[in-house]
Amino acid sequence: MAQDKDFYMDKIGKQIAGEIAISITPGQIMKKWREIFGLTQVKLSEALNISPSTISDYEGNRRKSPGSTIIKRFVGALVSIDMENGSLVLNKLVGTEVDVQTYYELHEFSTPLAAVDFIKVLEGRVVANEELLNVKKVYGYTLIDSVKAILDMPSSGFPKLFGSIHERAFIFLNVSTGRSPMVVVRVSQTKPSIIVLHNLAKIDELALRIAEREQIPIITTKLPIDKIKEKLNKI
Repeated sequence: MAQDKDFYMDKIGKQIAGEIAISITPGQIMKKWREIFGLTQVKLSEALNISPSTISDYEGNRRKSPGSTIIKRFVGALVSIDMENGSLVLNKLVGTEVDVQTYYELHEFSTPLAAVDFIKVLEGRVVANEELLNVKKVYGYTLIDSVKAILDMPSSGFPKLFGSIHERAFIFLNVSTGRSPMVVVRVSQTKPSIIVLHNLAKIDELALRIAEREQIPIITTKLPIDKIKEKLNKI
């Protein structure tokens, strides 16, 4: 798929720039996209003509939020470098831009919710790492069709499940044992704050072990999906 830079900036660049601009932790989003494009801090800093330590400061949120000029240069560098390498990442992102959205729904909360309160809203039952709930916060949720995501979603689509912030709940639907969703989370570099397994009577032992290793609380809920969305979307 041979395209020019304007095409990629319109299809992908605007999405990246918007995600950075609205995030309360823009540095995390910049790091996420740098890693999606497979770039080191050194490689990106060379393209931007700045030091690697400056990149590190932005990603660690040690500098003030980047303005529109910095964001535009950052996105432009990601696109240009990938085009020089055959546009492999860009073409994958363009190819999944619409289709991947059939696997999930995103919602960001207007204010963060303590994990213990999140569970109360869902009328959930904690099945792993209950002791971590007092230190976890949830800034949004992603509703995921477990079967479609695991069987059909390309790996390049997984980062999109996190929206604009990583500290969120993944609510997996159509779950049989809980093992497959936890395996996906296990191999991912980025982790959600909480895993919710919908309408699951008994969770797989391996899923519990993965949760213990990754230090992610798991809860189950039998609340109907439409009720979950109704209650959470008010937050």
